[in-house]
Amino acid sequence: MGQGTPPFIAIARIARTRGNRGEVLAELHTDFPDRFDGLDEVWVESAGGARKRLALEDSWDYRGRRVLKFAGVDSIGAAEEYVNCWVLIPGDRMMDLPEGTYYDHDLVGCRVEDLEGNPLGSVRGILHIAGNTQLVVGLGEREFLIPAVDPICVRISVEEKRIWVDPPEGLMDLGK
Repeated sequence: MGQGTPPFIAIARIARTRGNRGEVLAELHTDFPDRFDGLDEVWVESAGGARKRLALEDSWDYRGRRVLKFAGVDSIGAAEEYVNCWVLIPGDRMMDLPEGTYYDHDLVGCRVEDLEGNPLGSVRGILHIAGNTQLVVGLGEREFLIPAVDPICVRISVEEKRIWVDPPEGLMDLGK
């Protein structure tokens, strides 16, 4: 576990209650939906940042989402407390990614430079649109998108929190 590993990572967000036995329906925020199969507990975090450990009694796929059943949460009223909460796991339970792929949280905050070392800004967020991943890069008030593809993102060093890019002509002018 590198020093950049967060203490917790979000793997889902609870969208609403489901049924009348205390189940909740969660939107997945993981590339590994089957990771729920090996979990017996998770943490939930409210918008205010309060975290609570819950035993995971059961979970199953439902139309691209995940139904979660927490132990001791047995009614709609009890389940409503968790709507809009994030479902977290400890950072040390992260899956190893294939070479050349990265977690969003590893890229956010990276300095972005061109090949000559000129600073272009830092990654403020990641945008996923229909299989197309874009880095949201900001410099002061300016924000622009850089496609997260091989010929443009030449080198990524999560350890150094740096990304070197070779943007095609005109790309950096788009956000002006």
